[in-house]
Amino acid sequence: MTVIYIDADACPVREEIYRVAARLGVAVHVVSNGSRPIRAPGLPNVQMVVVSTGPDAADDWIAERITPADVCATADIPLAARCLAAGARALAWKGQEWTKDNIGGALAGRALNQHLRETGVDTGGPSALTQRDRAAFLNTLDRLVQAARRGAPPSISLRAPDAG
Repeated sequence: MTVIYIDADACPVREEIYRVAARLGVAVHVVSNGSRPIRAPGLPNVQMVVVSTGPDAADDWIAERITPADVCATADIPLAARCLAAGARALAWKGQEWTKDNIGGALAGRALNQHLRETGVDTGGPSALTQRDRAAFLNTLDRLVQAARRGAPPSISLRAPDAG
């Protein structure tokens, strides 16, 4: 059975995920370390999971449980890489699908941006989420959940995701 895991502390698309999950009849695990209050949606298919506040505790919880039949919604590139290593599917808030073909470049870009920030360079933050981004997210999530439910192998993406 397919499950959607949400790396939830900074997730701006939880409501969209709940709608897709309800329509497709899949379970959702909303995983948070409790640093930000997240209101439970009161849906029978949604489980709120609060983990310890340690570094990467939510990521570890997801990575330890995700299977090839599942999908993870996260902007955390290292978590996406861990999900892909487990054979699962992953996507970012703006609808970018993480794949084995694009995750290496994304990890390298993340490391470069981190190095630049550590040396004092202002790399800016992510751009605001637009309606177009939300639509792209919904389309990608729907496609990934449908593929996961069919047991189709993860796809190969030709688009490079934002490395932020």
